[in-house]
Amino acid sequence: MGTISVLYVIGPFLLIAIVLAAVWLERWSVPVILIALSAGILFGSDFLGLWHFDNIDLTNRVANLALVFILFQGGFSTKRSDFNAVALPAGGLATWGVVLTALATFVVLYGFLKWPLDKALLLAAIISSTDAAAIFSILRRQPLPPKLSSTIQIESAANDPMAILLTVAVIEGITSSVSAWRTTVVLFIWRFAAAPFFGWLFARVSLWLFNRLQPKDRGHYYVLSLGIILLTYGLSELLKVSGMLSVFVAGYVMGNLPFVHKQGVENFSSALSTVANVGMFALMGLQVFPHQWSEIWLDGILLFLILTLIARPFAVWLGTAGMGLGWKNKTFIAWAGLRGAVPIILATYPAAAGLPIGQEIFNLVFFSVLLSIAIQGSSLGWLARLLKLIVPARPIPLFNVELLTLAESDFDLMVVDMPDPQGAIGPDIADLRLPAGSVIVLITRGKDLVVPKGATNLQGWDRVTVLAHAKDHDIIRSILLNAFSAAVSKDKTRDSSHKAIETPS
Repeated sequence: MGTISVLYVIGPFLLIAIVLAAVWLERWSVPVILIALSAGILFGSDFLGLWHFDNIDLTNRVANLALVFILFQGGFSTKRSDFNAVALPAGGLATWGVVLTALATFVVLYGFLKWPLDKALLLAAIISSTDAAAIFSILRRQPLPPKLSSTIQIESAANDPMAILLTVAVIEGITSSVSAWRTTVVLFIWRFAAAPFFGWLFARVSLWLFNRLQPKDRGHYYVLSLGIILLTYGLSELLKVSGMLSVFVAGYVMGNLPFVHKQGVENFSSALSTVANVGMFALMGLQVFPHQWSEIWLDGILLFLILTLIARPFAVWLGTAGMGLGWKNKTFIAWAGLRGAVPIILATYPAAAGLPIGQEIFNLVFFSVLLSIAIQGSSLGWLARLLKLIVPARPIPLFNVELLTLAESDFDLMVVDMPDPQGAIGPDIADLRLPAGSVIVLITRGKDLVVPKGATNLQGWDRVTVLAHAKDHDIIRSILLNAFSAAVSKDKTRDSSHKAIETPS
């Protein structure tokens, strides 16, 4: 089939089919990445034969590019307040948890199953991280306690750089001579230690640019964002620093500081990440030839079982020891370690580096990821109910507002969710003593949009959007939650008094 037919007919039809299937299957919480993978396989050579694609080098390059945008958005969407609340368990699982997972996997594969050293090392490093895209798409439909949900999501968003560093280090170690191992270790330390600094530096320079430039065309901000993301990765790699970790840190710094047109940049980054995720997984699916699985399916199942039942639980229980998570939370976190985008991308590295076992590594990782998404992803809700971790579900808000700033300002929108019980009567807006310059601009109540006025009272499960100075966000959150708790307690006291009066002595 000609190039034009592939680019302008088959390719677009593939993307549209993925979206249509994703919308239809959303009710069953099927991750869009699984749909994209399946669509790529279906359109590929072994099934419909509409698109023959077997260029592993091009796949690796495209996957690396996609990963840059995915990691930047992962950092941008990780809020400092959420991270601080679960910093120790989430940060630990994202760093030493990845190392522990890789170590346990390697010990079983090499020490007990006697797999070849190179094969065991590569698989252990490549498949050591969890996947943010898969976890976010599944957990958003599981009403879990906030601390548990935040721990899993932040870990999945932040653990990719460590897995990338491990994989690069293993490949460099395998392809280097024995005498070059010392250099490889030093380079690994430099790549990991220096990346956060360069990510922070590029982010600060980027913020300065955003706040100084005032183009009349808003589209210029998106072009600037694209250039900054790619330049952060490119310059870091030229300096032999981990570009992936630098990009993640730059996204985290920018996402937690106010700057001109921040909301627009966030929307653009989110869109880029989604397109990159879907396109990358569809391309990965095209790269897979299921007829080759007849030779590796048993090893693939073994790898999945070792990772899921041994390595991941070992990393979670040891890596979070003494953090007060409780056995139920640890059990769920261990089972929620879904594999996805990053392991499949990293699985293209060995072949791209010219290693003879490259295609076998890719097939094994791909097969194990499919099992992880299908088995673990489909059973998370059942496990949460079994462990009694389900909390009352709140409806997805149907309304929101966005702030697009074209001048330097520390004003930003914040969202505060009123706590339980649902429908409980809270304070009137007029009675709140919010900091100067703060105003409630929107209240979402279930499927209704409430226009805030002085006489409007807040209710349980309301989603309250406030425009305020960034420095006042924590104060405003405390004021709203404390005022609501006081109003609910006062109402309960009044009801108790009425019942006491009505009850004859």
